[in-house]
Amino acid sequence: MVLVTGGAQGVGRGIAQAVLAAGGAVMIGDLDAEAGHACLDEWQVGERAAFARLDVAREASVRRWIGAAMARFGRLDGLVNNAGIANPHQGSLAELSLQQWNRYLATNLGGAFLCCKHALPLLSRHGGAIVNIASTRALQSEPDTEAYAASKGGLLAFTHALAVSVGPAVRVNAILPGWIAIDAWRKPSARRMPELSRADHAQHPAGRVGTPEDIGALAVQLLSDRSGFVTGQSFVVDGGMSVKMQYI
Repeated sequence: MVLVTGGAQGVGRGIAQAVLAAGGAVMIGDLDAEAGHACLDEWQVGERAAFARLDVAREASVRRWIGAAMARFGRLDGLVNNAGIANPHQGSLAELSLQQWNRYLATNLGGAFLCCKHALPLLSRHGGAIVNIASTRALQSEPDTEAYAASKGGLLAFTHALAVSVGPAVRVNAILPGWIAIDAWRKPSARRMPELSRADHAQHPAGRVGTPEDIGALAVQLLSDRSGFVTGQSFVVDGGMSVKMQYI
């Protein structure tokens, strides 16, 4: 069984569906209960999927969520730390309050810490794996994104530090998504087809904008025994945008 935080929409939903497609079971956690229950209704996979509301920034919520997953499934094989504040733009540094700064770090980085803290004793029983969902913004930036970039950059350091601390019992890796179109992966009441131009796709060497399925495919690979010799690593999945030279 795999835990997926922020698993009811977007990239998290793509990862959860990839786990299910590979024959696994998932417990998704999300602040949006409407989205979580919609997933179960649409997936129709019976006992292989469950949802419980989760606030990754609150330790008590994390503890309850993992406890509910164990009561339902009885074992834990993987954890995907995907939940986070998605909007990277927070205004200029002069306008950024300490409260806003702390909120980004508490959710995007602190949430991964709390989930790992409480999941690790269970993962270590079966040689499990952790996948942290960071961002290419950990490596490159736009203006006025310091809090988001710091939280995602911290997640990369957390990944390799934890891999050294908990290996060989548990493997820990990170995925850095680039531009992923999630409009069609929202809850039904907010779902729509993405509005993407030919130029949007063309700027990617791969020829298109990414989808949650692209991230899900790699997440399943990293969670599986096929990646048994892979730990402490960070994988960029951005259609080649980060290696393409840009000229003005």
